[in-house]
Amino acid sequence: MSARQATISDVETSGKRQALLGAGHVLLGKLGQALLTLWATVTLLFVAQAVLPGDRATIYLNVLEGYSVTRTPEELAPINREFGFDRPLLVQYADYVGGVLLGDLGTALQSRRPVTDLILEQIGATALLAVSAIVLAWLIALAWTLATAGRHPALSRIGATVEALAAGMPHYWLGLLLLLAFAVHLDWFPVVGGDSWRGLWLPALTLAIPLAGFLGQAIRGEYEHALGQPHVLSSRARGTDEWRVRVVHALRPALIPGITLTGWALGALVSGAVIVENVFSRPGIGALLVSAVELKEFELISGIILIVSLVYVLITFLTDWLYTLVDPRVSFERKGEA
Repeated sequence: MSARQATISDVETSGKRQALLGAGHVLLGKLGQALLTLWATVTLLFVAQAVLPGDRATIYLNVLEGYSVTRTPEELAPINREFGFDRPLLVQYADYVGGVLLGDLGTALQSRRPVTDLILEQIGATALLAVSAIVLAWLIALAWTLATAGRHPALSRIGATVEALAAGMPHYWLGLLLLLAFAVHLDWFPVVGGDSWRGLWLPALTLAIPLAGFLGQAIRGEYEHALGQPHVLSSRARGTDEWRVRVVHALRPALIPGITLTGWALGALVSGAVIVENVFSRPGIGALLVSAVELKEFELISGIILIVSLVYVLITFLTDWLYTLVDPRVSFERKGEA
């Protein structure tokens, strides 16, 4: 190997090493942000429970028995001992954080069951609904974008208008409309969703249509911009098939805004699931949250919020890796400098 070749090789090795170090620093920074967000969520949830108006043991007894009366110290003492309400707040906070780290989210006061068990029983149905909705939303958004974007100006405007209308559809209204049309009148799907595959389609579509509108709006601008880029124009000049040009060369870099939106949507879909699971009488986190609010199960409500926050932070963290898979030109170094 000549001295020149050795020098070039050393420079390339040094560049790769610096790139890896830069990526590692950015990754560690984002991991720190994720952990800080989760710690802040846990702290706020504890504070929200601690500052509830009135004595927590009194609230528990009043909710359990269904009426509000003044409680004697003798009535409150067993409850305070059982749930640790009589200990200093810092001790309660340390126990709460330690329990969360061990997967213990407390005990539902009325059912006397661990909050973690109650959530695990329902989270599978909500996860299946959310994933199905996202897959459907992407299929709808991609098909609609490819069919209408970058073609005749009038068709492109129609496509953008439909996306705006879809994005603004309320889940409750859309769910009832789909229920009446496809379950009541056409009898294609069951009226009560349950946990069957046939009962999954309408709830998933209810969540998918507004999300598809948002995804389409995020992708359309980047996609139409990509269609005018030099590499796309040169592909057309070489005689590449139009479908390949639109899908392979133009669509791929336009997916990045949609991926970012998907990370946000996974957390936002839970709020939609609260409505959809009740409209279609499906089991899941949404139905569990409504029940917890009605019964004033503060520990269960806090546990659900914490699980949703954890999922949201993890998905947001993972979307950073998807950027480099979709478009290799995007690197951690560039994201860190932005």
